[in-house]
Amino acid sequence: MRLTDRVVRGLPAPPQGNRVSYDGALGGFGIRTTAAGSKSFVLNYRRRSDGVERRYTIGSWPAWSVASAREEAARLKRLIDSGGDPVGEHQAERTAPTVADLSARFLEEHVSKLRPHTRRDYESMLRNDILPALARMKVSAVEFEHIERLHAKITKRGAAVRANRMLQVASRMFTLAVKWKLRPDNPAKGIERNREHLRKRYLKPDELTQLTKALAEDSNQQAADVFRLLLLTGARKNEVLSATWEQFDFAAGVWVKPHTMTKQKAEHHIPLSAPARQLLSRLREHSDGSPWVFPGRQGRPRGDLKYSWERICKAARIAGLRVHDLRHSHASYLVSAGFSLPVIARLLGHRHVETSARYAHLLDDPLREATERVGAIISGTQSAEIVPLERRGRR
Repeated sequence: MRLTDRVVRGLPAPPQGNRVSYDGALGGFGIRTTAAGSKSFVLNYRRRSDGVERRYTIGSWPAWSVASAREEAARLKRLIDSGGDPVGEHQAERTAPTVADLSARFLEEHVSKLRPHTRRDYESMLRNDILPALARMKVSAVEFEHIERLHAKITKRGAAVRANRMLQVASRMFTLAVKWKLRPDNPAKGIERNREHLRKRYLKPDELTQLTKALAEDSNQQAADVFRLLLLTGARKNEVLSATWEQFDFAAGVWVKPHTMTKQKAEHHIPLSAPARQLLSRLREHSDGSPWVFPGRQGRPRGDLKYSWERICKAARIAGLRVHDLRHSHASYLVSAGFSLPVIARLLGHRHVETSARYAHLLDDPLREATERVGAIISGTQSAEIVPLERRGRR
């Protein structure tokens, strides 16, 4: 019989299970009636690749009329004749990985191999920014506009730099999604990033005096020692917090940072100054057998220093100074002492001298001092001491 809405309306429910009534006008097209009385249009077909018989559910009646369901069935048959498989495609779509699935794999196979500090940053971006917006979406369904909108949203709340970092994490994750054949392209590529301005904050001489006094008077001397070592070595915060005693060669006065701890993923040797060696020797005397230079709780290294830093800066009456600015200050002292950028790059662990070039403007200080001295000599406002050649020595 030819199915019509009137015929479908009159179909009785079977006593149990379900029964399919096929349409005489279109092969394989029919309506399935269940014992509960629900009715849905179906299409039976054989997959061209292997001849397996499959049944695809088009939709329920009366949401779908007979005419619209028959038209859809005809379209599907044309698709099947060209090698399509509606059931297989539907199942693949249902089981396709979501962004939450991709994130879990990304964390396990990629983020877990990163340095602890970087790993925490990636986890934070995923947990607080990317997943709340995209977790339920299929990986294949994420478009450029979804990532761009998320970037704009984070920027709008006043976190322009974090928005850029989120973009970096998302781009890396979707690059791997392409590599893992989960989608053909990276939807995070091509998004314009917010302009970032490099901070140029250094400890001024009077601030250094105030900070030294606040460190000496602070109630938490372990935290104070962390800041002292940061300032004395120019190391990154995570390098100091994760430092172990086996990394220090006290006889040679050298700190050997393992490749797993450095940003460049290469072993880094830096000489230690006398004050740094004295500080470390004092800490080692009271280490109580812990492998960590700055031990924390439950056998782990010390954690975050946020509140300690805020307290010490408040006591020192210093505003706008970050913990990382201690590294910048260390570099500024090296520059002011006349050391070259290649030397500074080696000490700070920069792979390229260009990375240290941000401190180049500080060379103006010793240069200005030199020009002032010459100007004073030429103008006659200051007498110049003439050093005999014999006193200088010959080379």
